[in-house]
Formats: sequence, C-alpha cells, structure tokens
Amino acid sequence: MGGKVTLVGLKANQFRHPLDLEATQALRQLPGLDMLIRSLIAPLAEQIFYLDNIASSVLVGERQLPEIHRLLVEACRILDLDPPQLYVRQHPVPNAYTFAMRGRQPFIVVHTSLLELLTPAEIQAVIGHELGHLKCDHSVYLTLANLLTLAAGQLPFGELVVPNLQAQIMEWIRCAEFTCDRAALLVTQDARVVASLLMKLSGGSPALASQLNLEAFLEQARSYDAVSTSQLGELVKQIRTSELTHPVPVLRAREVDHWASSQDYQRLLRLEPGAQGRSQMSGGWRNW
Repeated sequence: MGGKVTLVGLKANQFRHPLDLEATQALRQLPGLDMLIRSLIAPLAEQIFYLDNIASSVLVGERQLPEIHRLLVEACRILDLDPPQLYVRQHPVPNAYTFAMRGRQPFIVVHTSLLELLTPAEIQAVIGHELGHLKCDHSVYLTLANLLTLAAGQLPFGELVVPNLQAQIMEWIRCAEFTCDRAALLVTQDARVVASLLMKLSGGSPALASQLNLEAFLEQARSYDAVSTSQLGELVKQIRTSELTHPVPVLRAREVDHWASSQDYQRLLRLEPGAQGRSQMSGGWRNW
C-alpha cells in the first residue's frame, strides 16, 4: 500500500459530494436544530454510546491488532486528519460507524463480521469512509439520526413531528454517504477496491467472497440505472431507497466510478508537489 499520494492540506469541500452539500444546507435552515442537537441531545446520547463501546470492544493500537492500526494511521495521513480511536467489536452484522464527542477523542467502531469479509485494502476503504464522516463534521446529524429511530412513537406528538424530521435526516445521510465513499477512494486510490467492498456488502460472505465477480457487479450497477427509463421504474427505486439510511450499493458503486474518472479527483491526487504519477489507481473506477 505504499507510494500513495498524501493529500496535505485537504479540505472537506474539495471532495464533498454536491448532494451532501445541498442536504446539509437544507438542515441548517431548520431553526434551532443545530443548537438543540449540540447542547441537549448529543452530549447525553454520545456519552451513553461511548461508555457502551469501551465496555464491550477492543481498542486497536500498535500492540493490539497492529495491522489494522497501520491501516488507520496511513489513512489518516492521506486525508490529513488526526487519528481517532478505532475499536473492533464482536458482532454478527457487518457494519462500521463513527462518533465524535465534544471534549473527547472521536472513535470508529468496526464489527468483526465486516473484518472477516474483507481484504486489508477493503478494510482500509471502510476506515477511509468512516474518516470521511469526521473530516466533514457529519457527527452532529448522525447522532440525531440514530436517536430519531428510537424516538418515533415514544415522544409527545412523535407520530407527527418525528417522521417529517426523520425523513429529512435520512435523506441527508444518504447524501453524506456519497461523500464518504469519495473519502474511501482518496484513501485507497483504487476505485476497484471501493467497488469490491460495496459488492461484498451487497451479497458477500466469507464463504462466497472468492466467487464474486466485480465486472458483473459493475454491469449490474449500469442495469440499475436503466430501470429509470420508465416512470414506474423510477417510482420503484424511490420507494426502495426512501426508508434506507444508505443509498443502495450499486448506486454508490456507480458514483465512485464517475468520480474516479473526474478532473476533480485527478487534481486532488496532485495536491502534493511532485506527487503526479504516484497514484495506485488500477481502473476507472452502518449498515455501512
């Protein structure tokens, strides 16, 4: 994994997806939402999540799972970001998630079942994706999204207020995921690695991973686009995604493919003086 471009001075808006920017601006227009989350909701929620995590997970470090620690350190160096804590948690559902608490070091959690499914390069793509949330300061709205799912139907008038806010938050999360997939690409500097990760999240298992075909998965992504040629197909896709916290994997793979071929991406790889030609790209190309 050596020889990658280190993106010295990288800023979030240099790789933020336009849909993420638009959805974030829409949330910021809601009166008092940011203040409510930062001052009342987030401190208590994050403290609970943090204590639960450190009590039941393993902290990665130089002496604990050192290979995964090395992947984290390299990813942080590439994205010009201070390393957060990284925990590994025993769990049968493949997933990874991020928290950034006020006054505490941010932390990332990766489930063991996800690690068992992936190659080292794909694990680093997961880490890069989660670091994208930290680089773009997504943590405030992510905390709210987790709580809204629990609050629906339990708060006064929750059946009226929560669904409307939850729909807007879920839309924001789906847009933010496109940005974090870009962060994964910047870390791996190989779009096929990110696409392979998304393929395994769609239908992989440790037993099936060696039989999966990346080219066939990319063709599948193009077939998904073709469904939109009819109004019925577009409606079906909208219904399918409206309740999800993440865009469907084939759509994420398509977006990574497009951005890997863009001038914006190529320019970012040349941010460091003399870095031209050092990219390791091998192709145009949470509930994680």
